[in-house]
Amino acid sequence: MKTNSPIFNILNIDHVVVLSHNVKKSLQFYCDVLGMVEVRRVDTVGLIQLRAGVSMIDILPARPNDNGRNIDHFALRIDPWEPEKITNHLKSAGYTPGPPALRVGAEGNGWSIYVQDPDGITVELKGPPI
Repeated sequence: MKTNSPIFNILNIDHVVVLSHNVKKSLQFYCDVLGMVEVRRVDTVGLIQLRAGVSMIDILPARPNDNGRNIDHFALRIDPWEPEKITNHLKSAGYTPGPPALRVGAEGNGWSIYVQDPDGITVELKGPPI
C-alpha cells in the first residue's frame, strides 16, 4: 500500500552492515564460500568491508548491547540527493531523520541520512559519491 510519493528513486542496495559473533567465521563464509573480496578495514571499530558486486557487505563485531540483533543497518543508494527535501519528506511522514553526514559506502565517500524504520532498523539513504 502506497501512502505518499517518494521524492527520490532507489537505485540499489549500497551496503548492509552485518553484526558478527565470530568475525573469522563470517569472513571465511563471505570470502571463501561466497567469493567476496575484502576491500577495506577500519581497525578502530573492527569494520571489514567486502565487495558484493556493485554493493558492499560490511562485517562489524557484535557488541553486548546489540540485544541479539545481527544487522546494524542497510544503505539504499538514492537519486536525486536533495537532503533538505528528503529530511522534510521523512518528517512529514512521521519519522525523525538524523542530520546529513559524510559516510563511506560502496561507491566511496558521500553524504547520507539515517532514519529508523517502524521496527527500529536503521536505514541509510545514500547520495552519490563526492
